[in-house]
Amino acid sequence: MTITFFEQSEEIVIKELESFSFQILSRYPIEIKSAVSINYEYNATLKIEANSGELFALRINTNSPRTPENLKAEIAWVRHLAADGRVAVPQPIQNLQGEFHTSILHDISGRMFHCVLYSWIEGNELEDEPTNEQLIALGAAMATMHLIARNFTLPSGAALPTFDDALWWTEDFLLSKKSALDAEAKSLISQALSTIKAGVDKLYVDSKPVLIHADMHGGNVLWHEGSLSVIDFDDSGFGLPLQDVATAMYYLDTPEQDAAFREGYESIAPIPECSEKEMKMLFLQRRIILLNYLYETSNLEHKSMIPKYQEETLRRIRAYLDI
Repeated sequence: MTITFFEQSEEIVIKELESFSFQILSRYPIEIKSAVSINYEYNATLKIEANSGELFALRINTNSPRTPENLKAEIAWVRHLAADGRVAVPQPIQNLQGEFHTSILHDISGRMFHCVLYSWIEGNELEDEPTNEQLIALGAAMATMHLIARNFTLPSGAALPTFDDALWWTEDFLLSKKSALDAEAKSLISQALSTIKAGVDKLYVDSKPVLIHADMHGGNVLWHEGSLSVIDFDDSGFGLPLQDVATAMYYLDTPEQDAAFREGYESIAPIPECSEKEMKMLFLQRRIILLNYLYETSNLEHKSMIPKYQEETLRRIRAYLDI
């Protein structure tokens, strides 16, 4: 049986993407010295060093369903944040055609890769045990971005999804014909998603969506010399500030961490309020969206997580639905 490009070992895939990055970067006004993979999970991110010594971050969308219209919106949002200056973000880099994204056919996989080049930001991702100082900064950055978003409008030809759907308008790999789930799992997930959709609809009745990051956890921010920078806007779209808050808090482990994040947010603006039941619903929604991603992704390491992740997800669904 013939295996596809992404079914090969991670080492082989990364080596090829590092090599292919030189072809991508030939479309930019920089001379490349090296390209080294620093992250291969949802997408591929490479650290680029130019002959001049300048550093960049190249994102190759290997899994993301982002369209050129989505990328145009993402870039416009990041540039708006950079111009505002209150939240540290990377600067998008134009290619030789004056565009901020590059679409290029990867012959080996047969895929059209959409790529974005950003300026390099020094720092480390937050550890599994972030400090109170870091979580306060995270909350403050999110609140500031929500305020800035109120005055942002998309440019012509740009588009982003609105997160009023149970799976945030990602392709359904759990209940569709592509699903590999058994009947019991499908039934549980279907009940959960129906309940979640009804709950989300209620949240949207009296609230206006704004542009949110939608994936603002410790792996998508950098900490350097006491300052926080926000990166990876690949999941951004229109949603409720509460959805952004819930996504960030999903990854926190203790009441003390929750309190520090809230303190940071409330230092800038009142934090969106909701009931405990609504927050549990949003946490479960996040969990199901991530399970759907595991079935969607071409990352073999992530796919190997499915059995245990699915078992725990179904347990949480039963507990939430009181089944």
